[in-house]
Amino acid sequence: MLYAILCYNDEAAVGGWSKEHDDKIMADLLAVQQPLVEAGKMGPVARLMPTTAATTLRKTAGEPMVLDGPFAETKEQFLGFYVIDAESLEEVVQVVRDLAEANPGMGSYEIRPVRDFFPGAQAK
Repeated sequence: MLYAILCYNDEAAVGGWSKEHDDKIMADLLAVQQPLVEAGKMGPVARLMPTTAATTLRKTAGEPMVLDGPFAETKEQFLGFYVIDAESLEEVVQVVRDLAEANPGMGSYEIRPVRDFFPGAQAK
C-alpha cells in the first residue's frame, strides 16, 4: 500500500539553518531514504518552498478567490512530503521514526494511506 508522509515543522526555524547545517540534514535524510530507493519502495519526495511563495484558491459561495499566501494560523507549516510503498502501517511508522531522528528540532509527521485517483488505476 502507498502511504504519504506529510512533514510539518517551524518554517522560521528551518529557514534559519545555515547552508552547511541544511546540507548535513539533507544528507542524513538521504541516508534514511536510500534503503527505500534500493528496495523500490520510495515514491516522490518533495521539499516545499516557503509559505511566502504560496498561493491559495479559496472557494466561496461565488467565484473562487485567488490569494497570496497559505493563510494558515499555525505554529508548524507543511514543509514537504514522501510517498512510500509499505506492507504495513508499522513499517511506515519505523521509517518516520528514522526520518525524525535524522531531522533535528521539533515538528510532526502525518501518515496517510494513499488511494489512487486516476481513471483505470488499480488499487493495491
